[in-house]
Amino acid sequence: MNNKRKILVADDELYIRLLVKDIIEPEFVVLEASNGEEAVIITRTQKPDLVLMDILMPKLDGYTACYAIKTDELTKEIPVIMLTGVGHELNKQLSQEMGAEGYITKPFNPEDLLDKVRQYESALHATAS
Repeated sequence: MNNKRKILVADDELYIRLLVKDIIEPEFVVLEASNGEEAVIITRTQKPDLVLMDILMPKLDGYTACYAIKTDELTKEIPVIMLTGVGHELNKQLSQEMGAEGYITKPFNPEDLLDKVRQYESALHATAS
């Protein structure tokens, strides 16, 4: 049985999904969604341990998808980190209001991303045990 943590990367840019996957995949199982609607469905069905969510996506934007995940009884405990090219304070504030636990601005440093993911993963580990 594979006991690696699952992380969903929701971004409409394939390049970003592949980049994030390359950075975190040795340690984590990576699930992918190319739009917000897919992100919500995959979160409900696959129950990832963490969601990395872009804001500007088709079908459902990241805010709406985050809110859908955070208001669903099945998925509300899953942490969501916004991973976006939009770095304004207002966007960070809105992300928090929608329930996001973190905010990473693109372009990001691969080490910083991995550190952030590990930080949430160890917090999850602590609450699970």
